[in-house]
Amino acid sequence: MKFHIVSDSSCDLGRQEMERLGISMVSYYVSLENEVYYREERDIPTHDFYQMMADRPGVFPKTSMPTVEDYLDVFRPLAAQGLPILCICLNAQFSGSCQSARNAAEELREEFPDVQVRVLDSSLATVLQGLFVEEAAALRDAGRTLEETVEALAPLPATGRIFFTTNDLEYLRHGGRIGRAAAATGTLLKVKPLIGYKDAGLISDGIAQGRKKSLARVRELFFRYLARENIDLPQYRLATGFGLDRAEHAAFSRTIYDGLLELGCDRPEVLRPYQIGVTIGVHTGPTPIGVGLIRRAISG
Repeated sequence: MKFHIVSDSSCDLGRQEMERLGISMVSYYVSLENEVYYREERDIPTHDFYQMMADRPGVFPKTSMPTVEDYLDVFRPLAAQGLPILCICLNAQFSGSCQSARNAAEELREEFPDVQVRVLDSSLATVLQGLFVEEAAALRDAGRTLEETVEALAPLPATGRIFFTTNDLEYLRHGGRIGRAAAATGTLLKVKPLIGYKDAGLISDGIAQGRKKSLARVRELFFRYLARENIDLPQYRLATGFGLDRAEHAAFSRTIYDGLLELGCDRPEVLRPYQIGVTIGVHTGPTPIGVGLIRRAISG
């Protein structure tokens, strides 16, 4: 019997793609100004919320994690069908979503003592979590059992890496990622941060002068990493991610793909676009853009 996959909306696959893959989504909540909370990807499209952010500079959105009951609402019907459940959550260092899912799993076992349910802290975020969830779906579709899939997924998070930048330092300041003085100085000098994700956390990859140079630098860092780590591209899932500006992303993504072509990677499907969800966007503003990769459990 195939198991069923559940993930919180921070995986940034989007509602339609998750439905296509046969994955259930548990939404984060997001709000702006009026304290009305929307369920991410259900009550409001990601693009529309980013546009609200762009139209209200200086107003910082808030997020709230899914509740135990939110998870139970998804788990119960699956358990009633006798389906094993794999739930994959945002890095537990960033949010309590994983703990909500674990608490829900404990309650579920009281109602359905024979249920098979595993809750994984992905230790990942945004596109890396999404690529990780996609790999879980590939393992499921290849006929792996729940336990075999959990075992196969275990070494993958350590291989995840993201390179990205954002245009507005105030969101990073508001979220405590940089200080007020650094944000003010950076804004004055038009400096853009280069940010990475590795080993379950954010790191600084330096700065660049202006948006165009920061995007070029992200590309440079990515390809330098591929060379330094001797990355065998067919063994990895890759994705680009963006916030509001699809045209800017299309141009950036083309530069990444052209570089991959030079390396002999001629399959456009290896580089799928992700619209970075507002769970992460509240910390980066509406202008994040970057590229990420994670190793496959099943070779491409």
